[in-house]
Amino acid sequence: MKKMSLLGKVVIIAIIGLALIQLIPYGRNHSNPPVIAEPQWDSPQTREIAKRACFDCHSNETIWPWYSNIAPSSWLVQLDTERGRDRLNFSEWGTGRQASDQIYEIVLEGEMPPPQYLIIHQDAKLQGADLQAFLDGIQKTFGSSE
Repeated sequence: MKKMSLLGKVVIIAIIGLALIQLIPYGRNHSNPPVIAEPQWDSPQTREIAKRACFDCHSNETIWPWYSNIAPSSWLVQLDTERGRDRLNFSEWGTGRQASDQIYEIVLEGEMPPPQYLIIHQDAKLQGADLQAFLDGIQKTFGSSE
């Protein structure tokens, strides 16, 4: 009988580990609570850009992709969505948990959408005329300044 190589053992242990972490319940609470209220967007275009670039983490209209059901990526998706909704939730506008005064600066500085999100969601990347239209719309909607 042939001995298994070290690489073979590592692969088997990794597969068993990935299977076992699927039993951890965190990361599969894919709820989308009802939309209570949204900001009064200055235009449908501003809302559409926000929906494309922000809503997955900053609204109750999250689109949960297939990989959000598989650990460990499900943990990251769940955590990012929970944190995003806690900081700014476009679906619960007027509840006092908005940081609308910071949206303009955060988007302008390229902090949002975050790089790890853009890896898989290229359509959320804000650049050129799209970025400028969104910044103008944010400024008109929320009164944020440059």
